[in-house]
Amino acid sequence: MVPKGKLLILVLSVIAVVSLSIVYVHEANPFNAAIKGKYKPGLSTEIDTMVGRAQKLYRDRKAIGMDFSTGPCLTNDLSPDWVADIAHNPREESDNLAENQCPAFLEGRATHFVELDLEGEVVRVK
Repeated sequence: MVPKGKLLILVLSVIAVVSLSIVYVHEANPFNAAIKGKYKPGLSTEIDTMVGRAQKLYRDRKAIGMDFSTGPCLTNDLSPDWVADIAHNPREESDNLAENQCPAFLEGRATHFVELDLEGEVVRVK
């Protein structure tokens, strides 16, 4: 028979290991990291591809003189289910206005987005 003190330590150790494993797996998932706004290159080919496309589109639009100052939608069609949006970093009230967000995301036609700042750097990926 195992003494109660040793059993308690064993149970607490198992709980600690399981909890840390859950946190690690959750943080390692690229979509979970992206949801929290932490874009980490190399965790997901899909996310890296969407960020690359959004940044290329940003550069193309900047080259033709597009005004990013209001934080406009960059495109509703980055890829099926993806949009690209521009936002201030730190975020401003104008970024929350519907007219400055991608209609495809607002209407639910897209569920993922790449949000770039006015300089084309990643703010969030969801």
